[in-house]
Amino acid sequence: MVERLYLDWNASAPTCPAAREAAIAALLAGGNASSVHAEGRASRGIVETTRRAIGQRFGVSHEGVTFTSGGTEANVMALRPGVTRDGTAPVERLITAATEHPAVLAGAGFHPHDVTVLPVDSDGRVRPERLDAALNADPRPALVSLMAANNETGILTDPALFTLARERGAVTHTDAVQAFGRVPEAAMPADLVTVSGHKIGAPPGVGALIRRAGVTVPPLIRGGGQERGARGGTENVPAIAGLAAALEGPAADPLAWRDTEAARNAFEASLLEKFPEATIFGRAAPRLPNTSLFALGAPAELALIGLDLAGIAVSSGSACSSGKVSVSHVLIAMGVSDAVARCAIRASVGPLGAERAFERFLVALGEVIVPMTR
Repeated sequence: MVERLYLDWNASAPTCPAAREAAIAALLAGGNASSVHAEGRASRGIVETTRRAIGQRFGVSHEGVTFTSGGTEANVMALRPGVTRDGTAPVERLITAATEHPAVLAGAGFHPHDVTVLPVDSDGRVRPERLDAALNADPRPALVSLMAANNETGILTDPALFTLARERGAVTHTDAVQAFGRVPEAAMPADLVTVSGHKIGAPPGVGALIRRAGVTVPPLIRGGGQERGARGGTENVPAIAGLAAALEGPAADPLAWRDTEAARNAFEASLLEKFPEATIFGRAAPRLPNTSLFALGAPAELALIGLDLAGIAVSSGSACSSGKVSVSHVLIAMGVSDAVARCAIRASVGPLGAERAFERFLVALGEVIVPMTR
């Protein structure tokens, strides 16, 4: 039987052993984190220890970390009228980019008329003058949301855009679900930051919204007063315990990804030698170290099936569309033709063993793709 090769870390990282063990231990221990007995206090200790660890990584107080069910909920919590910074007027409009995750493009609590979607250039990046124009076009307080790293292309947002937005008085937010653990936190200097545990090897079902000092966000879920009233509902202690363990692993350490970037770059150079007609998306822009999105001329749905049968798990882009293979809105926004976008394949690897994984993947591409394009 062929050993499976998992190259879809941007969809979800494999749960790391330490996180799995920590989650199981918390499940077996039981206890509601809001209870005052010993079991409850033990659960509360797990929650607060993890909260402090995340706060320290981003240089914020532990009180600025609110646990959620994942990245989507954290985004929806952040993207609503009523958010303020330093007591200024609440935001009334949203400025975002055409390549954002659907959880952001949906606009959350903003009326569609109050959402400005900025175009991107062929490298998938927002031009500063576009953001500046949008900020100056309307005097109402704005919330600017730009993802730290694109989930499909891996393209990184220039941190200077957040500085520009703040200088114009806007509150800033970044969906850092893909960037968290892979790039330094200094590259995410927004007022509000969204992270998700399962991208760094924690169990699915836990994320967080991180608030800088002075930023206030209205509660999204009102209930029993959990999370200091910011998010009602019993905390998912096993998943939070797993997140604490995952924070100590290589997938959460930007330094561990350096060799991954070299392996990715070598793979892409070999890919162009083997398939001169290949298109590598976002290659000219700064990207996540582990991500390669490319097209070889074969329809993605056929390529994914062939690679899966060959024992290799990849995707065609975002994994948030109920398993569908559809045309990427990210690539369309970058000016890629519909025909080429339909051939996009995304490989995203982990921080260990990337060179060997990419070598096997390149061989499999030759065996699967070449017969399809003859």
